[in-house]
Amino acid sequence: METGRQAKGSTGELTQLINSMLTAIKAISSAVRKAGLAHLQGLAGSVNVTGDDVKKLDLLSNTLVINMLQSSYTTCCLVSEENKDLIVTPTDKRGKYVVCFDPLDGSSNIDCLASIGTIFAIYKRTSAEGEPTEQDALQPGSQMVCAGYALYGSATLVAISTGAGLHFFMLDPAIGEFILTERNDGSAPYGARYVGSMVSDIHRTIAYGGIFMYPANEKSPKGKLRLLYECNPIAFLIEQAGGVATTGTQRVLDVQPESLHQRVPFVVGSTEDVNEFLTFVKKHQ
Repeated sequence: METGRQAKGSTGELTQLINSMLTAIKAISSAVRKAGLAHLQGLAGSVNVTGDDVKKLDLLSNTLVINMLQSSYTTCCLVSEENKDLIVTPTDKRGKYVVCFDPLDGSSNIDCLASIGTIFAIYKRTSAEGEPTEQDALQPGSQMVCAGYALYGSATLVAISTGAGLHFFMLDPAIGEFILTERNDGSAPYGARYVGSMVSDIHRTIAYGGIFMYPANEKSPKGKLRLLYECNPIAFLIEQAGGVATTGTQRVLDVQPESLHQRVPFVVGSTEDVNEFLTFVKKHQ
């Protein structure tokens, strides 16, 4: 609740939305831990809009997040990695927020029991009252009011920020609630290691430092990661932790989105590490 109150111009509606996202994360955490027993491992037999094979747990996680957010009466529309088009909240359940999310990041790791996660970004709608449009979702990351990720590993952890530092919460399975375990006021440097799922990669930066990148290359000239529900929320959290996020040419949070599933090059780390990378690239271009 305190995290929700710290947001600029926050209302009880944002707190309600964050609580609904946390409830969805609890449900996904439970599903992840029972995936083998409940036959939720393996492919669903389809490919999503970005060309990734869809896993059974992807579909379940996507449904859980959509249903929970829409039933919170706080959203007007949603953007999901698993849905090609904008998801419009029914008129009688609409609020003033837009949520962009990846319901299950790193789902290729499900069958081998490696860590996976959920990523989300929250914005205020920009259009007047009425039917929401894609323009409500196509906002630069600098307009974000809240971002976070959940990591489903040996424990379920949530990192969240409303622009007043980065806070970490651990799910206590005994009482079913998230407990604040650490505050980060943005004074520490930030970096990354490569694990295999983006949430795991980013979270390890807090403990080990370094640099994490998916730059543009011949195979992916526009980069690999999606701007709205992967790069923007992670960039927001990284900056709150005192680090830097860039496309190689500009600040990630300053990129004006042009489409729901737009990709961008992505480089994150401490200021020193990222500047060293940019200097190296410029020297060899």
